[in-house]
Amino acid sequence: MQSNNHTPGQNHQELTHLPVPFPKAPPKEPRFAALRTWWQEAWEEDGVLHAMWEDVLSAPEDGFRYMAPWLRAVLMVAGVSFVVLMAKAAGEVVLQGLHTLLTAVPKVQVGVDTSSGVFAVVDQPVRTYIAQHSAGLPVEGSTVYTLWLLTGIVGLVLGYLSRNNGVRAMWSGWGAASVFMVWTATPDTSRPVAVGLAVLAWTFLSAFAMRGLTLRRRVVAGRPAKVSVKPEIHVHVPAPAPAADQHPHSSCPFRD
Repeated sequence: MQSNNHTPGQNHQELTHLPVPFPKAPPKEPRFAALRTWWQEAWEEDGVLHAMWEDVLSAPEDGFRYMAPWLRAVLMVAGVSFVVLMAKAAGEVVLQGLHTLLTAVPKVQVGVDTSSGVFAVVDQPVRTYIAQHSAGLPVEGSTVYTLWLLTGIVGLVLGYLSRNNGVRAMWSGWGAASVFMVWTATPDTSRPVAVGLAVLAWTFLSAFAMRGLTLRRRVVAGRPAKVSVKPEIHVHVPAPAPAADQHPHSSCPFRD
C-alpha cells in the first residue's frame, strides 16, 4: 500500500530547486545610431552642414571677399597647394634639363685638340687645366667646363643688357680665372703669347659686358630749392586797447 506523504515542508523543499528565469537584457541600440542622429540634426535648418551648404551656394554671388571665412580659407589652402605642386614639378623638369645639358658636353682631357683657330689658344689650356684639377671633385670635368662657358656667356649678355655692377664683377672674376688657367696650362715657350691673346680677347668682350661703365665721378648740378608761395597767409593783428577816459575839462583844441 503506497503512502502519500504530502507534507507542507516537503512541498516547500521541492519548490526551492525549480529553475529561476534570468532577466532579459535590454535591446541594443542600432549600430551608428549616434552618427545617424547627428547627421539628421546637422542637415536641419539650423544645423552645421545645412549652414555650410548655404555658404557654398551663396559663394558665387558674394565673391571671394565676402564669402564665408571657412570657405575662403579652404580655397586659399587649395590654391597654395596647387602652386606648390606645380612649382615642384617645374623644378624637377628644369633640374633634369640642366643635368642633361651639363652632362651632354664631351669629356675634357689633357691636351686634346677639341677646338681650332684663335679660340683654341684659350679653350685648350682651359680644358687641360680643368681636366688636371677636377679629378677629386664629385662632378665630372665636362660639367665644370660647361659651367665655365655658361658663366662667361651669362656675364657677357647680362652685363650688356642690365649694366649691373654685380654682373660686371662676375664677368671680371671669370676673365681673371680664365687668364690664370691659360697661364698655368700653357707651355713655357708659348705662355706669354697665349696669355696676351687671352687678355686681348677678354678686353674686347669687356667693351660689351661693361658698356656704360665710367671711372669719372658723376657731378649732379644742384637744383634750386623749391619755394612754395601761398597767398592765403593770414597775419594776426591784435585789437587796439581801449583808450583811457579823458578828463571832461581837457585842453585838447580838437575836442568838440
